[in-house]
Amino acid sequence: MWEFAVILLIVGALVLVLAPRLMRRGPRGEVVHGTLLVTGVSPRPDATGEQFVTISGVINGPTVNEHVVYQRMAVDVNNWPTMGQLILVVYSQKNPDNWSFAPPDQPPPPG
Repeated sequence: MWEFAVILLIVGALVLVLAPRLMRRGPRGEVVHGTLLVTGVSPRPDATGEQFVTISGVINGPTVNEHVVYQRMAVDVNNWPTMGQLILVVYSQKNPDNWSFAPPDQPPPPG
């Protein structure tokens, strides 16, 4: 009986350690390009490097119109978002709440 409990404990610990690494953040599958109008952002910290920001706004794109979103993500302090900023994003066509900033090397969407 104790062996079974120890095995469950080890498997549980492995799941806790490996799950965040296996789960990707951001949209999966078919992504759509859009823009995010920042309507709320947490204060910029005095630290340097990547820090967590809480950002809210509305996404506009080919499949959504002013879809309200809210998310906490890591952002470089030198690129901290500001209120009223328009940011290129990619989002899941099936779930626009699953969005991320568009990669900088991609051109803006046509139209």
